[in-house]
Amino acid sequence: MSMPNEKEQPEYTDNAEIGELEVIPDFLPRPEELVFQPKRVKTEETSLLQGERVRLRAREREDLARLCEFNNDMAVELAGGGDPPMPQSYSRLLAEFDEEVAKGGRDGTSYVIEADGKVIGQCALFNVDEIARTAELGITIGDAAYWGRGYGRESVRLLLRVAFRYRHVHKVWLYVHAGNERARRAYAACGFVEEGRLRAHVWSDGRYDDLLVMGILAEEWQG
Repeated sequence: MSMPNEKEQPEYTDNAEIGELEVIPDFLPRPEELVFQPKRVKTEETSLLQGERVRLRAREREDLARLCEFNNDMAVELAGGGDPPMPQSYSRLLAEFDEEVAKGGRDGTSYVIEADGKVIGQCALFNVDEIARTAELGITIGDAAYWGRGYGRESVRLLLRVAFRYRHVHKVWLYVHAGNERARRAYAACGFVEEGRLRAHVWSDGRYDDLLVMGILAEEWQG
């Protein structure tokens, strides 16, 4: 910091509130320079869950267009199972997001899946039973270019770390259509075992399919 030069005259500014001249030495910051400028925190620096190829992070508003694209993709909807495919408007997705953000707080255990610098899907732990310490897992890889390449498995393994190491969950379980061989193999590779089968339980793409229940216990997890 440089000190003031005695030969230089101090700068005077008119102070309208007190009606007199205020001396501001030129080595002190001016009032307009004291305005707080919050530092923007990069998402890359705040990610809690980083794998070798994927990163799970909180959902941001700029992600919604990409997620809306996945939600309106027939192939993605059929592969994910669950409810029959239904359209979703971008404005409705924005409204729901803004409503949740306005509440403040944390984002819970719902994440977008990022790979190669772009969003490729989303995943979550939900239906958490605080007494039995169980949680349901759901995942969608919406970008078909990343299907069958292990990105879903890596994301599931990161979610299991959240459940067993950080949330002290005793068991993680999920539903999957019997006809979804790719998903069943991925879950089995992560340690899930088939616990039950509901025969001809879901109507999907013009036919009935069995609904499987798969689960993994904390002591079975290889973290």
